[in-house]
Amino acid sequence: MKDVSPQKLIEKLSEELKRNENIKPPEWAKYVKTGVCSERPPLQKDWWFLRSAAILRKIYLRGPIGVQRLRTAFGTKRRRGHKPAHHKKAGGKIIRLILQQLESAGYIKKTEKPRKGRIITSKGQKILSKVAKELK
Repeated sequence: MKDVSPQKLIEKLSEELKRNENIKPPEWAKYVKTGVCSERPPLQKDWWFLRSAAILRKIYLRGPIGVQRLRTAFGTKRRRGHKPAHHKKAGGKIIRLILQQLESAGYIKKTEKPRKGRIITSKGQKILSKVAKELK
């Protein structure tokens, strides 16, 4: 999976996640911003699936990982006019809901020891390696 371009992997994985009935955007996802640093909602229609695929990839690479670290990873700079920009975290509700959906699909699971957070399951590894093999 590490040999494939991350952008292509996430796009292809999002197509796979669209076929899963457990992963679907809520009704309010059309109107919500992804964090305090963004001014408008995402322009892409399938941004929910792209974010889900990116989170699944991030858990594979860095797991066990929790909501706060994912918020930091998906955050961006907040522009403050003529003052220097500062890094701000992404919204937590979106990430929590995606994690719950990935758990219900069986791709990730919670762990307590040695570190608290989410780790990838064998089903999640299987779908990631399948997509990476198709791309390679």
